[in-house]
Amino acid sequence: MVETAPEPPAPAVEPAEALLQQTAPAEAPVMMTPAAQPMEPALPPLARVAAQYGNLPMPFKRYQIAPVWRAEKPGKGRFREFFQCDVDIVGTASLLADAECVAVDNDVLSTLGVRNFEIHINSRKILAGLLETVVFERHDESIGPHVLRTIDKLPAMGEATVRELLASENELGQDVIDRIFDLIGLQGTTDELLAAAERCVGSSNVGAVGVAELREVIGHAGALGVPADRLRVDLSIARGLDYYTGIVFETFLGDLPGFGSVMSGGRYDRLISTFLGRDMPAVGISVGIDRLFSGMSELGLIETVKTPTRVLVAPMGADVLAPALRAASQLRAAGIPTEVYLEEAKLGKQLRYADQRGIEAAVIIGTEEAAAAEATVKLMQRGEQLRVPLAELPCKVLSLLG
Repeated sequence: MVETAPEPPAPAVEPAEALLQQTAPAEAPVMMTPAAQPMEPALPPLARVAAQYGNLPMPFKRYQIAPVWRAEKPGKGRFREFFQCDVDIVGTASLLADAECVAVDNDVLSTLGVRNFEIHINSRKILAGLLETVVFERHDESIGPHVLRTIDKLPAMGEATVRELLASENELGQDVIDRIFDLIGLQGTTDELLAAAERCVGSSNVGAVGVAELREVIGHAGALGVPADRLRVDLSIARGLDYYTGIVFETFLGDLPGFGSVMSGGRYDRLISTFLGRDMPAVGISVGIDRLFSGMSELGLIETVKTPTRVLVAPMGADVLAPALRAASQLRAAGIPTEVYLEEAKLGKQLRYADQRGIEAAVIIGTEEAAAAEATVKLMQRGEQLRVPLAELPCKVLSLLG
């Protein structure tokens, strides 16, 4: 059972400074209000909820579906306003929570009928360990987040451009850049990549912790039913926002290369301190619903129907309206999408209405049917019809519709 948060819900917008505490102004996807005051769509909604309500049972789990906004150029699968589903677990540092988010990712896409997808997983601690080993010897540690944000641009900009940015904007030497790409460009099995990551982070404690945590989450995810061939260690995954502190993951549709991630998330153990004043461990995953459905539509995975209605109740006059409405109520209670023809009309007009909308069956109730406590069920595509007792109507219709 997923616990629900008390009202009021998390706000749709936050002051821009709430986000800018966690990332660089140039990188923040802020929107501008009409008054030219920068406002940003809410940080992970659970962050504010957890801070507002100190008596939540911990660990606390919550999901939310709500509109969000991003100040990015609209394009294929990219929108400035879209619906997003967030799933978060707060109040525990257990890596089982990270694995559960990965399992949610796998289960959601599998349930929706997506078969060819990969969950790319990494730990920012591994990247931090590499920077500690090869960058901080020559640069101040404050450069770390800037380097990670640059690495995050790799899928969109390509290796050549990212190398240029690391040199020009981050002022890294070519030998350091080569070391970074030696790590993030690694290919191989999970065990091979984790072993290589251990070598790359050298004596860095944070890097070693990152490798160990990544290995543990992968093991838990497998036990939760995530197939090994869907979970790929990708040491280039960094996530652009600085509030991520550990495990991070992004999910890609295998049949749409270049489409970008459709589900992503990670651990953000320090974000809630923005509102709470103290750190609280948390992890979450988000799916851009419009973006995912855009990709699924392109892949032909979304069935287009004229209407979700499966049954039309056709009352043949005002004197039989009461039993017709009762029949509709029974069908709806049985989980059958049902509508009632709203105007008094001849049967032919009502049946044409059902046919034009692709409704599978019509339940006809006239004076003869009402007197016998029955209904005539007509299957629109096959043209078959039969009389059914009203008491048996939901079960019979379910069996006929299949």
